[in-house]
Amino acid sequence: MKEMHSLIDDGVTAEDLGRVHLIGVGGVGMSGLARLLLTRGVPTSGSELREWPSLAGLRALGGTIHMSHVPENLDDVDTVVYSTAIPDDHLEMVEARRRGLRLLHRSEALAAAMTGRRTIAVAGTHGKTTTTSMSTLVLQHCGQDPSFFIGGESSETGSNGHHGSGQYFVAEADESDRSFLRYRPFVSIITNVDADHLNTYGDLDGLTEGFMDFARCTTPDGFVVTCADDSRCRELAGRLVAEGRTVYTYGLAEDAHLRIAEIASGSSGVRYFAWLDGRPLGEISVPTPGHHMALNSAAGVLTALRLGLPEECVVEALAGFPGVRRRFELKGIAAGVRVYDEYAYHPTSMDAAIRTLRGVAGDGRLIVVFQPYRVYRTRDFETEIAAALALADQAIVMEVFGPGEVREPGEGGASLTHAVGLPAADKVFVPSWQDVPAEVALRAREGDVVVTMGAPPIALMGDELLTALAESAAAEEKSD
Repeated sequence: MKEMHSLIDDGVTAEDLGRVHLIGVGGVGMSGLARLLLTRGVPTSGSELREWPSLAGLRALGGTIHMSHVPENLDDVDTVVYSTAIPDDHLEMVEARRRGLRLLHRSEALAAAMTGRRTIAVAGTHGKTTTTSMSTLVLQHCGQDPSFFIGGESSETGSNGHHGSGQYFVAEADESDRSFLRYRPFVSIITNVDADHLNTYGDLDGLTEGFMDFARCTTPDGFVVTCADDSRCRELAGRLVAEGRTVYTYGLAEDAHLRIAEIASGSSGVRYFAWLDGRPLGEISVPTPGHHMALNSAAGVLTALRLGLPEECVVEALAGFPGVRRRFELKGIAAGVRVYDEYAYHPTSMDAAIRTLRGVAGDGRLIVVFQPYRVYRTRDFETEIAAALALADQAIVMEVFGPGEVREPGEGGASLTHAVGLPAADKVFVPSWQDVPAEVALRAREGDVVVTMGAPPIALMGDELLTALAESAAAEEKSD
């Protein structure tokens, strides 16, 4: 497959877009792009229907936020940006075409912002956001001041987009709709290749070819970084090397350029020993637990060292990694119950996250509140998602979040709940959002861990769960 045409190829910059308007600006990807444009000085507006947490920050940066979708939002606008989630018949899309405005997919606008920078693009079925965040932190800590676009927010800064003064631009590259083929990276990172987005690629082989096309977008003077432990990535690496491309690998495999070993994960984080080209680097620690976190950090370490950054600086940066919102994020503690939020919705990511949280729960129970993300994924991976949920002590399953999708009879949350291999008393389908906090308060007891997991909206539920737990405990005390 040929590369998608990119505005980078035409030398178009963010400033060339004029006044930019983003439809659905509250989502994490669109808000990151808006933040990037605003910190770059590009006049930016956006429209939304709900007050997402990111909007206050965009207003503080000078962004104009319209809490409605109306034609007047496009007055004095030069470029309108949309995401794959926005349908062609959306009111503002129709109006933009009627007015003859420049209409760009989010990835095209992001590509314009990359023009003139050395881009580090992070792709993969799992771990993109964390790896992008870690790579950004390392570059920042080592004085590079990179620009960045992340599909999540740093727990420390709350930022998912920024225009920096340095030569590097770190970006999360989305494979779901092939839009990552619009970038021309100096470094392409592929964390893993697992079955997902088969509605776009047809099958796993088609998805693998999509990642191969992405790697081929790497500039001739750049390099590809990928995981030696992932079979599909190993296949890609071999093919790329045969084409004369520079590829570096990381992982537990003996032949990895950056080899890691003795991974130890606990509630305080993960640590491991590393060797670069056979030379020991010593112990590396990250204050976020999980075997997968070790691999994500290894990708960042290898990239930074191949860029020539000092070893001591790289290791020190990771030791202070603040984490990423919606990735093992502690929302609070109420009535002795810890409430976390976790973005995982693909079965492989869910399995890793739930196993990590089981370790954190210790003698307590793990209760997972899961909102499935996308009808097609829930249908196609129902058995695998159910198996991951069965690793918890209890599972509360909500209805599928799938904007624009049609759910056929027999598909969705009820079917998934039935497939979960837990006793009937330990699993329940709760389709109504407002009924979930009470269900959690009924089931949870002191020492338990509750995690909200899955589609983006469920990230907003943590505070409601904490309130319900606190009120339930207070009511019990009063009755005693």
